[in-house]
Amino acid sequence: MERVPLAETTEAVENVHLAQLAAGEEMSVQHFEFEPGATVPRHDHRHEQTGFVYEGELTFLLEDGEQTVSAGESYVLTGEEVHGAENRGETVVRGVDIFSPPRANPDWAE
Repeated sequence: MERVPLAETTEAVENVHLAQLAAGEEMSVQHFEFEPGATVPRHDHRHEQTGFVYEGELTFLLEDGEQTVSAGESYVLTGEEVHGAENRGETVVRGVDIFSPPRANPDWAE
């Protein structure tokens, strides 16, 4: 087992903060925080992305519409699926993403 030190937080886009929690050969785990009004523009990546929102409500912007995920709910995005996300609420959204294969922290240049 490898112990991983506390991750440094990076502002990936304005008011969206990411921290790599752990990364192995097959997957990585990343913490996220979206300040109220924060938006990640639509994008895609080769990684399958699963996640869990534990605080707040996050709206995903998908090619075929929108889907809102609330605290206590999970989601799955397939590799190459176009998506973005917005915090339309008045509180910070916090959650965890798991990427397979592992994704760099953050790698928005893809």
